[in-house]
Amino acid sequence: MEGFPVVVPVQVRFRDLDALGHVNNAVYLTYFEVARVAYFRRLKEDWLERGHFILARAEVDFLRPILLEDPVEVGVRVVRLGRSSFEMEYRVEARGEEAARGRTVQVWLEGGRPAPLPEAIRERIRALEGRPL
Repeated sequence: MEGFPVVVPVQVRFRDLDALGHVNNAVYLTYFEVARVAYFRRLKEDWLERGHFILARAEVDFLRPILLEDPVEVGVRVVRLGRSSFEMEYRVEARGEEAARGRTVQVWLEGGRPAPLPEAIRERIRALEGRPL
């Protein structure tokens, strides 16, 4: 998936489906989470001793249904770095076609309060993205 430094396969489970046999709308956020966790693992998690991220916002655009048999991949990238937050963009493909897209905003917390995003994390994000942000 071009332009996304982290792409993960996701297996559609029977429990993901709604009464019509499509992946339920709420499950897409779980697919985003799977990709986001893979992205964070690529950053190396030693910074978690100092603070952590919370999800502050999520949005999803549904483009076509995903079915149980569909092979699914989710791409994720960072598109904006703020003072204490950053925005991620997602692309969900099923059977090689775009099925959904979305964005989330993560906020860095230290001591339970928003804090400036550490420079070490910014550097790792820039390195993984391979482009300026």
